[in-house]
Amino acid sequence: MVDHIGTLVILGAGGDLTKRLLLPGLGQLLGSSRGYDLRLIGVGFDPMTDSEWRARVIDSFTAGGVASTRATTVAKNSVYLQADVTRPADLTRILAAAVGRPALYFALPPQVTIATIAALEKVGMPKGTVLGLEKPFGTDLRSAQALNRQLAKLVPEKHIHRVDHFLGKSTVLNLLGLRFANRIFEQVWSAEHIERVDIVFDETLGLEGRAGYYDKAGALVDMIQSHLLLVMALAAMEPPSSLDADDLRGSMAQVLRATHAWKRNAVSAGRRARYGAGTIEGRKLPAYVKEAGVHPELDTETLAEVTVGIENWRWAGVPFRLRSGKAIADKRQQIVVTFKDVPHRPYGFTGNPGPARLIISLTPDSIELDLNINGEGDPFSLDRVSLDVEFAEGELGPYGEVLHGILSDDTTLSVRADAVEECWRIVAPILSAWRKNSVPIDSYRAGSAGPTAWR
Repeated sequence: MVDHIGTLVILGAGGDLTKRLLLPGLGQLLGSSRGYDLRLIGVGFDPMTDSEWRARVIDSFTAGGVASTRATTVAKNSVYLQADVTRPADLTRILAAAVGRPALYFALPPQVTIATIAALEKVGMPKGTVLGLEKPFGTDLRSAQALNRQLAKLVPEKHIHRVDHFLGKSTVLNLLGLRFANRIFEQVWSAEHIERVDIVFDETLGLEGRAGYYDKAGALVDMIQSHLLLVMALAAMEPPSSLDADDLRGSMAQVLRATHAWKRNAVSAGRRARYGAGTIEGRKLPAYVKEAGVHPELDTETLAEVTVGIENWRWAGVPFRLRSGKAIADKRQQIVVTFKDVPHRPYGFTGNPGPARLIISLTPDSIELDLNINGEGDPFSLDRVSLDVEFAEGELGPYGEVLHGILSDDTTLSVRADAVEECWRIVAPILSAWRKNSVPIDSYRAGSAGPTAWR
């Protein structure tokens, strides 16, 4: 029987992450078939009464469409503690208020998280304590390694949950079933049959007030270094022996260890761009450099494209293109597997729709398989048709899945320490080339498909 967590402690309870994502996800989990009883403690630097905190919890649960009896009970019994989480004395007081095994969720800015982890080393941690941490996991390879060493002093790796909500998306999880429960795909899932793989996460949103973090990170660190490399690892990994956390995460880490900038050329493997003023869906966006809080001298990119190669037997010679951009005309969040064309078409066929493609859409959740068949009218004319299916929605959304993993202490959907370090190792030479301006920063109009030259 799983030893569930007795208390969820949210550090940074007054922040936007807690209100917009964590509490709705928790409410959804509590109202699901996987819900269970627990105590909720909110911790923040600013003053707030218990009644004000409870009202905030109930509002967030309601906003998430949750009205279960269990969720209501948890909200009414929740308490708020005002504290400085970088002070050992305050952390001791917080842990003393917990019942049973505590889970500490760090909904904090990165630097505050690091200071809190250092302070926790001076505090006696209750047996079985679980830690949940939001990205970024460090700012480069060296800081990620230092952070992992510090965490290992507090609790074992099996109790550390590095949260990547992408791994809780139902479509990403469905990658496992698609690949390993369908012989038709696994047999052709290699360099012998696949020409290239594109993993794209373009969004119509601009900066949306996130300059404090985003201007120091950019699209490469914000999206590719973490989310998209992990999605790639799921798509490219060898079949694990089981879906146990150790087997699944071990297979993902193995892929990442074999991954490098395409042809090991950090300059030619990536390109970057930044949006200018434009209009998207009737909204006028200023140029990125004119957004509040942006420092133009940082040359922060809002569109990044990186091509990597996986240097192993299965994938040698197949380019994996990872792309993410803001203020793009069309929201496009998908994995596109392009198969190699047939080696020969019998003489007499007309038309050439190109090679078949498998498109796995992350939003909305669906799969589309493009096939070439004889067209209408002329039986020797080839046309493209698509077979598509929409995934049924999972019982839980991404943060519901993430919190379920933390509260049941199941690390299957969390990021292991070595995977974090490998992701930083992969992008490090590309980041270095960009910071040296060895790669120019292009521009594109907000509301366009990206730089004209890229098309």
